[in-house]
Amino acid sequence: MIGHTTRQASLFYFAFAKEAAAITDDLLDPLDELLNDRSLIDLASQALAKRSTRSADFGRPSIAPDRLLRCLTLKHVKGWSFRQLERELRASLLYRRFTRFYEDPIPDFSSFSRTFGLFGKDGTAGVHARVVQIAQEQSVAQGQRLRTDTTAVETNIHYPTDSSLLADGIRVLTRGLKRISAACEAGALKVVDHQRAAKRRVLEICRAAKTLSDAGREKLKQSYGKLIALTRGLSRQTTKVLEELKAGKLVARADMLLAVLQAEAQLRHFLPLTEKVIAQAQARIFEGQTHYPDKILSLFEEHTVVIRKGKAHKPNEFGRLVRIDEVENGIVSNYHIALNNIAQELGVKRTVLPGRGRLSKERAVRQKERWFRRGQGWRAGIEARISTLKHRFGMLRAHYKGEVGFERYVGSCVVAQNLVAIVRNKKAKTKELCRSG
Repeated sequence: MIGHTTRQASLFYFAFAKEAAAITDDLLDPLDELLNDRSLIDLASQALAKRSTRSADFGRPSIAPDRLLRCLTLKHVKGWSFRQLERELRASLLYRRFTRFYEDPIPDFSSFSRTFGLFGKDGTAGVHARVVQIAQEQSVAQGQRLRTDTTAVETNIHYPTDSSLLADGIRVLTRGLKRISAACEAGALKVVDHQRAAKRRVLEICRAAKTLSDAGREKLKQSYGKLIALTRGLSRQTTKVLEELKAGKLVARADMLLAVLQAEAQLRHFLPLTEKVIAQAQARIFEGQTHYPDKILSLFEEHTVVIRKGKAHKPNEFGRLVRIDEVENGIVSNYHIALNNIAQELGVKRTVLPGRGRLSKERAVRQKERWFRRGQGWRAGIEARISTLKHRFGMLRAHYKGEVGFERYVGSCVVAQNLVAIVRNKKAKTKELCRSG
């Protein structure tokens, strides 16, 4: 059941209400007025209704939609983690008043994580569209001029080496097999934990990679061969266990059936990815094939791609390419997770993206033309907006899981940035009116 937006005040809170009302904040107070928008609250209600079939009118009350919307905004405006959000809400009268929790208990950080995920990709896009519409209604963004650029947003992964990916595969497959073994009768499934051996092989590979001699290269291949053999053996055992589960040869206890189903689903997800990691490691180390098609960079964020933008300090970035469209007064009118460079495919005749390295004669002449230089100056203004999104609102690295989580994180950062831009524009207009008056 969705929580109510109208709540009866408690006598206990009266002792703190006067103190809480005396605390002012230049940013949160105007944001409080913006978030009273009925359409935004309705979007939050629609998200909460997705929990189960009858979440809208049945079951115990969940977090109220206005509280959910305000907690989501506060988290991304401040750049907090879920744990920080919970801690700050418990400790601050200002944040309790802003999120409308007042004297009520604060949900656990894990509850915030699950509830925020209900928005999904489409729900976050709907909130963004409504915020942009508010900017139009308040004459903050007219949409007469637009500049666009792409930026790399990292996924939350470690640096992807073949050895670490093989070790990740051993870890997740071993974990799933152990859960199935614990849920079956004693002795029905024996699982050997190879994680210590895998860790030793990874350390051997790290040491051998620093040696450029022939002996070092041979040692590297030997260590990779042992690590691949461990992973391949575990992959074969996982395939056999899944076949036995399907055929009914491996039976779980009645009280552990749900745990087995969850572990089986995880194994069916990670097994093909681990086999791809084995294939790409085999191709690179023993066959010298460095450009492997559809390379896996993470078992947990498999949508991650390599982005090369020619930066001296960071030649390779691991994440996704995000397109940002900016209109007047710093409002981001649209964002899009791009698969490749698409400007010319969309019919844009004059792109002002400067070439890298040695330019051809035609390219050099083109970049000296007046329209190119003027367009490049206009386009460069979006770099400040991208920097603000990354360093002020946390879009440098997406911390939500999965491809949908990645888009939801990027959209939430953009929504928070737009809300702050609307507030600052209104404050600037108020100051101008005061000076002119």
